[in-house]
Amino acid sequence: MGKLDVTFGILMLCAAGGWGGNICTTRGVNSCKQCLAVSPLCAWCSAEVLAQSSPRCDLRANLLQNGCGEDDIEFPTSSMRVLEERPLSSKGSGNSTTTQMSPQKIQLNLRPDDSQIFHVQVRQVEDYPVDIYYLMDLSNSMKDDLQNIQNLGTKLASEMRKLTSNLRIGFGAFVDKPISPYMYISPPQAIKNPCYEMAETCLPMFGYKHVLSLTDEVTRFNEEVQKQNVSRNRDAPEGGFDAIIQATVCDKKIGWRNDASHLLVFTTDAKTHIALDGRLAGIVQPNDAQCHIDKDNFYSASTTLDYPSLGLMTEKLSQKNINLIFAVTDTVVGLYQNYSELIPGTTVGTLSRDSSNVLQLIVDAYGKIRSKVELEVRDLPEELSLAFNATCLNDEVIPGLKSCMGLKIGDTVSFSIEAKVRGCPQERQKSFTIKPVGFEDSLTVVVDFDCNCSCESQAEANSSSCSHGNGTLECGVCRCNPGRLGSHCECSEQEYNPSQQDNCSPRPGQPLCSQRGECICGQCVCHSSDFGKVTGKYCECDDFSCVRFKGQMCSGHGKCSCGDCLCDSDWTGDYCNCTTRTDTCMSSNGLVCSGHGSCVCGKCDCTQPGSYGDTCEKCPTCPDACTIKKDCVECKKFERGELVKQQSCGRMCRDEIETVQELSDRGKDAVNCTYKDEDDCVVRFQYYEDSSGKSILYVIEEPDCPKGPDILVVLLSVTGAILLIGLAALLIWKLLITIHDRREFARFEEEKARAKWDTGNNPLYKEATSTFTNITYRGNM
Repeated sequence: MGKLDVTFGILMLCAAGGWGGNICTTRGVNSCKQCLAVSPLCAWCSAEVLAQSSPRCDLRANLLQNGCGEDDIEFPTSSMRVLEERPLSSKGSGNSTTTQMSPQKIQLNLRPDDSQIFHVQVRQVEDYPVDIYYLMDLSNSMKDDLQNIQNLGTKLASEMRKLTSNLRIGFGAFVDKPISPYMYISPPQAIKNPCYEMAETCLPMFGYKHVLSLTDEVTRFNEEVQKQNVSRNRDAPEGGFDAIIQATVCDKKIGWRNDASHLLVFTTDAKTHIALDGRLAGIVQPNDAQCHIDKDNFYSASTTLDYPSLGLMTEKLSQKNINLIFAVTDTVVGLYQNYSELIPGTTVGTLSRDSSNVLQLIVDAYGKIRSKVELEVRDLPEELSLAFNATCLNDEVIPGLKSCMGLKIGDTVSFSIEAKVRGCPQERQKSFTIKPVGFEDSLTVVVDFDCNCSCESQAEANSSSCSHGNGTLECGVCRCNPGRLGSHCECSEQEYNPSQQDNCSPRPGQPLCSQRGECICGQCVCHSSDFGKVTGKYCECDDFSCVRFKGQMCSGHGKCSCGDCLCDSDWTGDYCNCTTRTDTCMSSNGLVCSGHGSCVCGKCDCTQPGSYGDTCEKCPTCPDACTIKKDCVECKKFERGELVKQQSCGRMCRDEIETVQELSDRGKDAVNCTYKDEDDCVVRFQYYEDSSGKSILYVIEEPDCPKGPDILVVLLSVTGAILLIGLAALLIWKLLITIHDRREFARFEEEKARAKWDTGNNPLYKEATSTFTNITYRGNM
């Protein structure tokens, strides 16, 4: 219960007290220990003298108001104290101890039915050492794979150096149990050479053999792999789980380091035997999860111990902080995916037929492991329940979640954990551990249960205050000797007074002691019941009359108290049948119900039309990836859009934004998208999910926006246009004038040609020349 809930509860109870009662005063308790068990809000007054009719078990404020002294009030409070807290490291390399989880040890003091909240931080530090043990199926079907990994050590080291400067690698191999019916025993030559009938030579069959301990000399890995040869077994499934359990528990032989990430790479193309399959060979002794590697580095108990169970493997992998990577072919990848869901910290990759992609598969699987932080709890006492809240990215608190995904190396995440105790355990101190899956670091939580009152140590036996020594004065009240009753042990069970029966019913006319007890000396002595305990001043309460759900009281997630279910910290509802956790609703994209619904009682209620599936992950009619991620680009890249207005960008968009100059081809897992923003600019981006499931949005740095007008060009264009229009107007005017003049001249010529003038002599006209005749001229002689 958080501080806000406690404050609200106090206000409500105080209000209830003002109207005549509260949970502390209505339970009819008669001892300090019982009072503390009613509610974390109840206090007890241990003063011997108290105002008449004032209850000893009440709210602390009420006790003070009723005259109980501060020193006489028993009111233990829950608390948390940090015992060890080393700061988180930033890098994993160096001589100093690497710390990836803080704090390392705390102490909780809890009173009955109370809770306390504490916080932890986890960081995936940079350059953290890595141990990789390559466990390979050497059955005959993996012959071509063996050739392709002969230089894996050098290539793997080259790639992993980009992630860590401290890498060690080892090698082991397995086939199956060397006993019939798993091996060939006929003809006799097939025992030493199982490939005899194929006219080939291969190694005698073996269960598991350790070839190379973890080393930083990667060339030795190549040399040892080149020395290996395949073998052959009879049935299709292999004995790989035998090899996994031995590679896990034989940590000294393998060379696992405490301060390193442990990766166990399991490669095969076949199914594997599981627990109880050994009965086919008459092997009935369960696997003991002990190291059985002999001096020749072979698994010596292969023919005497059964195959391990998934539960046993999960336990040992968790204890040794080993992340298992199933690198299997596509024919069996579905089976191993089912296995991975049952084994925390396990990843699955599809191996090509010849193992040519195993290098990339290991690198991708390591990236996927490092991108997730998941907490696991060990040795949790049954009286305690834990509720988790995760703060992963963008400081957003996700209730009910104890894991974070989509992280980068160096990211720090935090978890708020509420520990709540149910009742009062007999053992007053217990402890449990919280650790991230695959991490060496852990948090040890020591819990002290404050169930007793300090005033009990001052009890006075045979006190004179208890009717002349007929009882023990403890915490202000008399605890009567056998056969004595009454507030001061003043009554004997043999005595009977009918008038005392009025004190055994809440109101006149109601049944005595709720018909579930006897009224003796004015006090109700409740009957015992096979169903549970009957309590209360009038025997009105019990711990077995609460509603049941699927046959269980309070659904098995709470405690019945006087007819009401008091739910555990991560459950709610009248029946305590509704969980408040949301981790079961988280989809692969890191969103609750894929963003298409809400988590109700641990199950997704798909509210987006057309969506369905366990996490609403299927939605054929929902907007495509480009439409959905467009809003994330708008809010995370440009800080605008509806998600910014709703202040839900951090919650809805877990994608990582990267600015690029151009979009490259990232294969089938990438989707290129284009849209127009509010400024009519074209924004181009690429939605990509890497092998770890992390979503990345590659956005072109600058949107393609329409360019604004060039002022000079506009001025020149306008001027040119005006000149052209003016010139065109002049030309048109000139053309029209010319045409008009020509028409006028033609009309003149036409009229001139039609005109008829009189050609008679004008009598008044005299020519301008005069002609004279020389009479003496005779011409040429």
